[in-house]
Amino acid sequence: MKFTTPVVIGLEIHIELDTESKMFCGCPRSGDDTPNSRTCPICLGHPGSKPVLNKKAVEYGIKLALATKSKIAKELIFSRKSYFYPDMAKNYQISQYEVPLAEKGKITLPNKKIVNLTRIHLEEDPASLVHPAGMQSSSYVLVDYNRSGDPLAEVVTEPDMTSPEEARDFMRQLITILEYLEIFDINNCIIKADANISIKESGYIRSEIKNITGFKDIEKALNYEIQRQRKEVAEGKTLKMQTRSWDASTGTTHLLRTKETEADYGYIIDPDLVKIDLDKSWIDKIQATMPELAEAKLEKFTKEHGLSEEMAKILSKDKKLALMFEEVAVAVNPDLAAKWIRRELPRVLNYSKKTLEDTGIEAIHLIDLLKLIESKTITEKIGQKIIERLVEKTFDVKAYVEKEGLAAVSDKGIIEKFCKEAIKENPKAVDDIKAGNEKSINFLVGQVMRKSKGKAVPDEVQKILKDLIK
Repeated sequence: MKFTTPVVIGLEIHIELDTESKMFCGCPRSGDDTPNSRTCPICLGHPGSKPVLNKKAVEYGIKLALATKSKIAKELIFSRKSYFYPDMAKNYQISQYEVPLAEKGKITLPNKKIVNLTRIHLEEDPASLVHPAGMQSSSYVLVDYNRSGDPLAEVVTEPDMTSPEEARDFMRQLITILEYLEIFDINNCIIKADANISIKESGYIRSEIKNITGFKDIEKALNYEIQRQRKEVAEGKTLKMQTRSWDASTGTTHLLRTKETEADYGYIIDPDLVKIDLDKSWIDKIQATMPELAEAKLEKFTKEHGLSEEMAKILSKDKKLALMFEEVAVAVNPDLAAKWIRRELPRVLNYSKKTLEDTGIEAIHLIDLLKLIESKTITEKIGQKIIERLVEKTFDVKAYVEKEGLAAVSDKGIIEKFCKEAIKENPKAVDDIKAGNEKSINFLVGQVMRKSKGKAVPDEVQKILKDLIK
């Protein structure tokens, strides 16, 4: 492949699949975090132990392949990736090499650029290495085999990205797909990226940065590595293919070893795992369960609901908010629904530190609330107070408004009375308005809203204030 861009980046992303058990044994994938407590002879590689494939992990891998428009293999073949390292008790990792689960997929970035996928394959996670004094300083290493054998899907991209920002955006797009498919839980599953990066000045001599976690870290690690490589080239040094680690605490990469090649791993077909035909009828059944993904929802929100592309992008990235919007927008103005579901709902959820599921809020609650706002039965200010209460405990919104007397003040005489009081109590604001400072009118509107306990309609208040001041 011939490169011409200043920077070339490819990613290998390891995604922990949200299954109950590990890839080749019945040990729980999560639960007791006491070191080495979730293990058995299979995931510890004891002699005579035999792996048994997790069907759910394969199903999740197929879902990811379908979502990325990848070409799925006709049969499932596992290999042994041999290497001597403390994180693999067997001295090999069960992975896929000769025939991956899927190939030639693609993911589209927000800037419309397509990143091609070389392959998606399944494998088991190695154990966790613990460096008590940090990777650079520890005199010994502890091994926790709880993670050993956890199911992973590895997504390998072509070297199509040309900046750390594009790599960050790719990770975000991938996370969105995973969450829509419900095969990955961002709160309980691990996602790590190995980034391959090279620069034009070196003749594209590649370095690989291992085990980067987080969107910000992947951007930081790549930016650091670009500067490191350019500095060494400027100093007249000849770069060599390397494997490096990322230290998030110092914001630097460190040499681990010279870069190995595929031949160094001595792949062989695993004799303990038979070839499995990936039956088309099973894949079709999985296809039938696939949700509408964010990319399709983005198009629907702009074309069918008339949302701006920016608002549609924000809503479509969060599956729960997107589904809520679709239900609510059937009954109320889509722009009003989008505004409240994008801004007010996340605001109160973040403040209360709850998820949407924690609250019990359903589409009907928002439909009732927004219909009252749409008809000007209540003000937006009152609506904000109601949604704050809904987060704590759900209730019948219409009955609550009637019981508490929260309907908007429609008596023009009462609003005018409040306006006159606000004008009399704030002569400086009035003088500022007369002097041409229109912003001061907002201060007076706020005073009237306080007097009416949020039940006056702001547009009506502003009109009356302007008439009175004139």
